[in-house]
Amino acid sequence: MKKILQYLFEHKTLSYQQAKDVLLGIGRSLYNEHEVTAFMTVYLMRSITIEELQGFRDALLELCVKVDLGDYKVMDIVGTGGDGKNTFNISTLSCFIVAGAGQKVAKHGNYGASSISGASNVMEQLGYKHKNDIAKLQQEVKEANICFLHAPLFHPALKAVGTIRKNLGVRTFFNMLGPMVNPANPSYQLVGVYNLEMARIYNYLLQQTGKPFTVIHSLDGYDEISLTNDTKVITNEGESIKTPQQLGKRMVMPQDIYGGNTVEEAAKIFETIIKGQGTWAQNAVVLANSAMALYCTGRFTSYDDAYNAAVISLESKAAYHCLQTLIALQ
Repeated sequence: MKKILQYLFEHKTLSYQQAKDVLLGIGRSLYNEHEVTAFMTVYLMRSITIEELQGFRDALLELCVKVDLGDYKVMDIVGTGGDGKNTFNISTLSCFIVAGAGQKVAKHGNYGASSISGASNVMEQLGYKHKNDIAKLQQEVKEANICFLHAPLFHPALKAVGTIRKNLGVRTFFNMLGPMVNPANPSYQLVGVYNLEMARIYNYLLQQTGKPFTVIHSLDGYDEISLTNDTKVITNEGESIKTPQQLGKRMVMPQDIYGGNTVEEAAKIFETIIKGQGTWAQNAVVLANSAMALYCTGRFTSYDDAYNAAVISLESKAAYHCLQTLIALQ
């Protein structure tokens, strides 16, 4: 690692193989925490290259516990995190609305490293038990339309750096990797990113998979459709800019989508919204992200049709039923 660090300190970038080898080493606990912290810090001071990101991604996938969900074509909705906005758990809520609309979901998530409550924190608070028992995960997808994959149980490298990430408390390149290494290998992905550079990188990498995807970035810095500003939308078909009115029928204010100060507060907001008791602004944001995810699957001829399906899922309590079923299976 010392040679690699010296190389990076000279402002050089890693080849695909070098990047892969370092991440394999981190996953196998070959380096001490100070070396790993120094390595992660390099990427706080400069942009990551596509070769480096591909190497990191492939190392994680090589080491990960694979999840076979059979013939189900699952979807993941995930933000890179690290936007510093402290919103409520929009992606996770959207997953349940999508599940309530009949689309199978394998949500990949982790504890918050740079936020108060990550997806894993809120799911745990709601009564979900993190697991990597494939049979149980298959049962959850079959009966509740959704399962949750807590990243450290599937990725040794993510487990190895968990404490370091939490102690740093800032966005690292591991935020970028999360959406690319879902162990269930989803058929469809909606990925939220925190800046336009990441949007371009994800577009490039996801194009190579040949699967339907949508990358979203709110132009005021959110890694999801926030409805606080216009949203950049990138799909297999091309790029566009959508207004809050086009995506969620209205514009909302940043304070309307605040996520609380504790995990307990985050879980309370989550439950309020999924029970259909959220504010109009909270509902609009969740429905817009859910609709974009449903539209990505190709099941709907228009975004508006997908939006209507999301509304029905929330208002009929189908989404809430998916959560209740999932928790009952624990």
